[in-house]
Amino acid sequence: MAQPKSRVPLYLGLGAAAGVGYYLYTAGGSPKVAEKQFESDLSKASAKIKSELPGSGKEAQKDAEKYASEAGAKVDSMVNKARTDLKEAEGKFDAYRKDASKETLKKIDEADRKIEEGAAKAKSGISSWFGGK
Repeated sequence: MAQPKSRVPLYLGLGAAAGVGYYLYTAGGSPKVAEKQFESDLSKASAKIKSELPGSGKEAQKDAEKYASEAGAKVDSMVNKARTDLKEAEGKFDAYRKDASKETLKKIDEADRKIEEGAAKAKSGISSWFGGK
């Protein structure tokens, strides 16, 4: 048995013929007027479909503005957080620097004191040779 043929092309052809007949009938038999009317109807239908699509026109622009403002707010908050963290790190760095300088100065003072004590002992030892105290 042979495969049955699809009837879709037949139905499409009948629909196209009916459409052409409709436009010729409404135009009074003039093909140019029928063509203009068909183009007019086609542009109206296209405009209607475009206006009903979600995410088109003003709706899409509003959504884009909303997302842009949210992204801007997130960037601003991240920048502010980074600045705060940087100031905190600077404060800690200054505290560490001050502590380190204090410790360094303490060690230098201790070393100076030891050197001076050693020099005083040496001086007293040398001067005792020459009759001093």
